[in-house]
Amino acid sequence: FCFHVLSEVMDLTRLPVLRLAGASCPLRFSHSLGGLFKAQAGAVLLGSPRAFPRVDGRSFRAHSSHSVAGASAIAAIALGVVRRSRHAVFCSRQQIRRHGAAAADVSAYTIEGHGYALAAAPDGTGGWLAHRADVNKPGSGPGDDWVLETLADPNDTIGADLSGAANFLVPGARLTHRPRILVLYGSLREASFSRKMAHECARLLEALGADVRTFNPVGLPVRDPNLESHPKVQELRSLSLWSEGHVWVSPEMHGAPTGVFKNQIDWLPLNTGSVRPTQGRTCVVLQVNGGSQSFNVVNELRRLARWMRMPCCTNQSSVAKAWQEFDDLGRMKPSDFRDRVVDVMEEYYKFTLIMREHADFLTDRFSERREVAEKGRLLTQAEKEAELNDEAAAEAAVASASAKTLAK
Repeated sequence: FCFHVLSEVMDLTRLPVLRLAGASCPLRFSHSLGGLFKAQAGAVLLGSPRAFPRVDGRSFRAHSSHSVAGASAIAAIALGVVRRSRHAVFCSRQQIRRHGAAAADVSAYTIEGHGYALAAAPDGTGGWLAHRADVNKPGSGPGDDWVLETLADPNDTIGADLSGAANFLVPGARLTHRPRILVLYGSLREASFSRKMAHECARLLEALGADVRTFNPVGLPVRDPNLESHPKVQELRSLSLWSEGHVWVSPEMHGAPTGVFKNQIDWLPLNTGSVRPTQGRTCVVLQVNGGSQSFNVVNELRRLARWMRMPCCTNQSSVAKAWQEFDDLGRMKPSDFRDRVVDVMEEYYKFTLIMREHADFLTDRFSERREVAEKGRLLTQAEKEAELNDEAAAEAAVASASAKTLAK
C-alpha cells in the first residue's frame, strides 16, 4: 500500500495535500512502520480540522487505532518529503528570487505612527486600519460585529463557522507568518460602497488570521512619470512589494472599473529594475453595482490581474443594488450577497496560503534564468532598449565603414 501511495505521489508533488477516500483500511500500521516515515512534516492537516487529528512535529508514527488517518498522514508526509527533495535540488542550482513572498527588508515596510492606525498622516499616507472600529482588535467594525460572530458562531445560531479556514495549515509549509494582504478599492466618495465592501473584506481576512492593510486612494495623483517620488505613489508601491496578495474591489462605471481604481494599478509597474511588484502575488476580484447585477468589472479585473502576472482566485463577488445592501454604519446586511462575500474571502485566504508557498517556483522562468546567466542580472526595460540602440548603432557604423571601403 505504501509503495502504491509513493508511486502515486511522485507525479503529484505540487498538490498541497493528498486525501485518501474510503471509510476503512484493512492494513494496520504499527509503530515501527510509522517510524520509517520520519520527516520534518511541519503541520499536516487531515481533512476537516474537526473530523481528523492534526499531526505536528519532526517525526510521525501511525497508531493502529487510527489506520485510515495513519494512511492519509503517511501519504501526505511522503508527498511533502518528495516535494522538498525536488525543491532542494531547485535551490541548490540557483538562489531563490522571492517574488510572491517579499524579502525581509521589504516585508518590514511600515510608516511609523501612522501605518497601523485608524487615521492617515498629514501627507495622506498610512491609516491602513481604517476598516477597524478598535485599532487593537483585528476584524472589528462599527455596529453589528457580524464578522467575528461568523468566524466562531459562539452561540451555534448560524450552524457553520470559519474555523476550518482559520485553522488551515499547508502541509510542510515553509512560510508560517500571517499572509500579508493589500486591499484596494475604487472610489473617493464619502459614501463609497466599494470602500464599504473593501472594509468588510479586510475584516473577514483579519478574523481568519491575515495581516491586512487597506490603501486609501485619496491624494494619489493621476499617473505621471514625473510624480514617482510622490508620497502616495511610494506608499502604494511599497505596500504592493510588502504584500503576498491583493483584494480588488471596484464599482462599475460605464461598464468598466473606475478611473480611481485603474489609476492605482497604473502606478504599479510590471518591473522596477529586476523587481516585479505584483508577480506571483495572489488576487481576488469583487465589484459593486448601482443597479442590476453585472460581471463586467470582475471580468476586466481578472484580465488585468493576468496582465500583472497575478494568479487570481476562482471565486468572485458582484453585489447588485449596493445601496440596499449596507446599513448606515457601512456594514453589509444579512443576505445571499453577504454570504457570497464570506465564501470568496474564505476561499481566497486558503488560496493565498497555498499559492505563496510556490510563488518563487511558479515565477521562475527559463528566459529569465538565461538572462541572468548572460548578463549577471535581470535588465530593466530601459536597459534592454539601450542595448538594442547600441547594437543598431554598431551595425550602422559597420555598414558605413564597409560602404566607405567599397567606395575607395
